[in-house]
Amino acid sequence: MSLTNRQKNWIKKNSTKYSADKMAKELKASKEEVGNYLSTFKVKPVNKLFYLILMLIPVFFFIILEIGLRIFNYGYDYTQWVNPIKGKYVLNPDLAHKYFHNIDNVPISDQDIFDEVKKPNSFRVFVLGESAGAGYPFTPNGSFSRYIQQRLSLEYPESNIEVINCSMTAINSYTMLDLMPGILDEKPDLILIYAGNNEYYGALGVGSMESLGTSRSIVNLVIYLERYKTFQLIRNILADIYRLFSPKQQLTGTLMSRMAKNQYIGLGSDIYKKGIEQFEGNMRDILQMAKEKNVPVILSTLASNLKDQRPFVSISFNGFPPAGKIYKQAEVELAKNNLMSADSLFRYAKDLDALRFRAPTDLNKVIFSLGEKFSYPVLNIDSAFDALSPQHITGDNLMTDHLHPTLHGYQIIGKLFYNEMETIGQLPKTKPQNLSNDRQDSLAVASFPFSKLDTLIGEYRIRLLKNDWPYIDKKDKIPDKDLIHPQNYIDSLAYNLVEDNANWETVHRKAADWYLTHNDLKSFLQVMDVLIGEYPIVVEYYNYCANVLLQFKDYDKAYYYLLKSNELSPSAFSTKYLGIIELSKNNYPLAEKFLTQSIVFDNSDAQVWYNLAGVYVNENNYPKALQMVKKAISLNPNYQDAVMLQRQLQAALPN
Repeated sequence: MSLTNRQKNWIKKNSTKYSADKMAKELKASKEEVGNYLSTFKVKPVNKLFYLILMLIPVFFFIILEIGLRIFNYGYDYTQWVNPIKGKYVLNPDLAHKYFHNIDNVPISDQDIFDEVKKPNSFRVFVLGESAGAGYPFTPNGSFSRYIQQRLSLEYPESNIEVINCSMTAINSYTMLDLMPGILDEKPDLILIYAGNNEYYGALGVGSMESLGTSRSIVNLVIYLERYKTFQLIRNILADIYRLFSPKQQLTGTLMSRMAKNQYIGLGSDIYKKGIEQFEGNMRDILQMAKEKNVPVILSTLASNLKDQRPFVSISFNGFPPAGKIYKQAEVELAKNNLMSADSLFRYAKDLDALRFRAPTDLNKVIFSLGEKFSYPVLNIDSAFDALSPQHITGDNLMTDHLHPTLHGYQIIGKLFYNEMETIGQLPKTKPQNLSNDRQDSLAVASFPFSKLDTLIGEYRIRLLKNDWPYIDKKDKIPDKDLIHPQNYIDSLAYNLVEDNANWETVHRKAADWYLTHNDLKSFLQVMDVLIGEYPIVVEYYNYCANVLLQFKDYDKAYYYLLKSNELSPSAFSTKYLGIIELSKNNYPLAEKFLTQSIVFDNSDAQVWYNLAGVYVNENNYPKALQMVKKAISLNPNYQDAVMLQRQLQAALPN
């Protein structure tokens, strides 16, 4: 007999109800049974100390691991300031490893040196920026900060001027934000900021090969954790595992070509907006920190090559026209001498360029907005470069490439910053020379430490840069050896530097020695002044210059280097020749002072004793002079000038 549908539904409904009721009763009975069973035992209270220890074991493990890694110097020490010599600070050259993990040759700052303990008469300026802030392609000695250093030193000789440039190639606002607390700890009198061109492709930027995503909180947290060796170890292990299972890629080309991961970023796209938000958020935090410490800041808009740099990538996106089309329209308007229209179109073409190596107009707007919000002045260097350019549109006249200024361009930026410092009253408090602004500028430019070698280094760097993507297609790249043909020894030195086959200091020392062997004293001193400008605490460089100039009998110039050497570290050499030169100028008290000091350092130099005798002869103190000359002869019996002077003194003195 088959069941009807109504019968089937009734059975299903009541069987389900029955099962549920039965299960509830059985569960209740089970609970009562378990409860009765447990009641027969005496259960001890949970030992809370046991659980506390259990929880602390991993904490102790990581603490011990961190201590062990530090003892064995694992990874990198990211202490912001390190001591090249006792009492001096410099930005840690390893610091960039904190932000770069996918490239081998990480950038470093200009390595400007300053006092660990700020002196009462010091005027301390910090500079924040990227490659243009660092002075590329003339790094390290072509930056606008060097102009400011020169000019401040000329106008305020009684102040200890310290201009510390913390800019680095291929970084962006994440790095600057990370550096800011350490900078504020060093009691800056002023902070100058020229930054923003690298916001998309710089380290950890939203479009960079080093990107960690678009969340500022996560990126800044990772940067913070990098200071711990344990975190570095975990990151390195994960990176090794990733490389083990990913195809090997050989990274070649310029740093610029390697950093652009998310290459095309259309105007108004989500990633475009994230880049603007990233810059605004990080810069807001930077300025807030400065404001809380009452530290003055001068901001600046960013200039770029508008007229002579075609858009790198032209795409149709989101209803916007291709950048290349707008650029051609700008050229047409320029040819018609419609300058305002041409300038507007060139700027629009730059903003449409989907390869964001030049700061868009929106980013400059953010800089103006932040300056207004925090009441910090904003230099409009973008407009200033236009005003100083033919047809009032910035091009190759002030730019070496798409955004890096010429040496003259960097000096203009330095001059504009200096003028703003003067306007807002942020200058040293010591007595100024009261030179006119034009005189200050001309002297700063004339004394700017730069040589032919540095010009070649900058020229070769730009050649290599433009021989790679995005300037040309990678298949059209010319081998470096075919691109640059060194004609002489100095050319070869510059080429070796840009090819990373030699370091900056070694190349300059070799150049100085080569000029000296060819009796080119002017070029020798130019290169040595560049070295001294970069390493002002290396006494040997001052002594080397002084010794060479003494051999050439250029005593006035030698005196300058001797005095600098003596200020840093008095020695038998510096005091001896300072004394001899003062004696030749009939400055007997100073001559006696220096020569006496030289004897303290080394009392076995017969020439010092002889010259000291000369001081006393000119002061008519013949007995003292005779005493000095006898000492000279005792040290060198064949010292004919001393023997002759002794006879003259003995004849002049009564028996």
